[in-house]
Parts: sequence; C-alpha cells; structure tokens
Amino acid sequence: MSWLEALVLGLIQGLTEYLPVSSSGHLAIGSALFGIEGEENLAFTIVVHVATVFSTLVILWKEIEWIFRDLFKFQMNAGTRYAINIVISMIPVGIIGVFFKDTVEDIFGAGLLIVGCMLLLTAALLTFSYYAKPRQKTSISLKDAFIIGLAQACAVMPGLSRSGTTIATGLLLGNNKAQMAQFSFLMVIPPILGEALLDTIKAVQGEAIAGDIPMSSLLVGFLAAFLSGCLACKWMINIVKKGKLIYFAIYCALAGAVTIICSLLN
Repeated sequence: MSWLEALVLGLIQGLTEYLPVSSSGHLAIGSALFGIEGEENLAFTIVVHVATVFSTLVILWKEIEWIFRDLFKFQMNAGTRYAINIVISMIPVGIIGVFFKDTVEDIFGAGLLIVGCMLLLTAALLTFSYYAKPRQKTSISLKDAFIIGLAQACAVMPGLSRSGTTIATGLLLGNNKAQMAQFSFLMVIPPILGEALLDTIKAVQGEAIAGDIPMSSLLVGFLAAFLSGCLACKWMINIVKKGKLIYFAIYCALAGAVTIICSLLN
C-alpha cells in the first residue's frame, strides 16, 4: 500500500465513520479498487478505526469528561446512568467479537455483492427513521440502549452503516435526535479500543497483522482518518439535529445499486 492509497482510504474512513453511509463498506470498495486485500486490508482497517475513535475523544471530550466526573462521585447520577447505558449497549457487539470474530472477518472478504446489499439496507433504515414520527423521549432507557447495541452488532456487516443503523434505531425508538448522535458516537469507543488491544496482543505474541504495509502508509492513513473524522463528527451531529438523513438514504441506495451491478459484471 502506497502513502497515496493510505491517504485516500484514511480520508474515506474518517468521513464515512460518522456519516451514515458505512465506513466499512466504503473501505471495502476503496480497497477493491486499489487491489488491497487480506491481512493488509484488515490491519489498515484497524488502524484507521482507532484514528476515528481518537477524533471522537477530541470532539466529544466535554461529554466524556462529564461522564467520568459523575462516575467518580460513586453515586447514581446522570453520568453514571449514561455510562451504564454504554456498557449495556456493548454486550451484543462484545458477544460477536468474542464468539464470531472469524466469521465476521470471512464476511469482510466475501466481495462487493454483500456490501451493495447492506448499503441498500442502510438506505431503507434511514428512510424509515426519517418518515417515522414516534414520541420523543427525554432520555435513553436501559432497554433502548440494549436494542441500539443489537443494531450496532448487526452493523459489523460491511456496507451496513454503524452510525446510520444505531441512530436510525434510536430515532425509531423515540429518542432525541441530538442525544442519539452523541450516544452513537460514544458507544463505539470501547469496542474499537478493545479490538485494537486484542490485535496488539496478537502482534506482540508474534502473530503479525500488518502484512506488507509500510509504517509511513499506516501513519498517513491514521492522520488522514483522524483529521477528517474530527470534521465529520461535528458535521454529523448538526445534520442529525436538523433531521436531514434522507439525503444519505438516497446516496446509500445509489451507491448500493452501483456496487451490486459492478460486482455482478466482474
């Protein structure tokens, strides 16, 4: 992987991690166009996902600080309840990561047809959440947090947008738009950092995951994903507040259709 390819893919990851268009799907499409596959693709995917976690920490630092400040008061308060919701939301994706990790990795290498189909599903979810008008709740409940966590677990499928799926699910459950955007971005931090830690342990034990990617390319990809992720995170929160997800549904539908056609023609 050249530094230019890493730059392009890093920008794709940073922008699409927060926009409801599937970062994994776009990374798969970009990697296929550049002819990058196997361990090389997986290693780069992990690096740029960690970069977007750091961008979340930067943009939502005040909210994260509030959660930890309330947690260390050692009493049941708003921040503690929020942290519990995040933990509850992690359970489904944690089960997927522990018991079905190999299956998920096989799916990521299954080609672009599944990516196209999942992009169409993302479009359908965004459209449904846009036209549905449930009662707006004042806070995210434990039950809602678990259901949103189930949606996040389903979104490990390449092409099924994690942010789009979790935000759409939360909105269909009647949660506040701004709250759902923030919760969606915060709930992904622990799973991605946990995945990165496990892969780092593998590397230390001699199971190299970086393939033939030069360190300079990994660094370029990381920086590109981090900087573009900071911009996209702030932008996406404002977009969700204004309720303009339908435009992303149209994009996902078009991108999914084109991807399916291209995969069938090759």
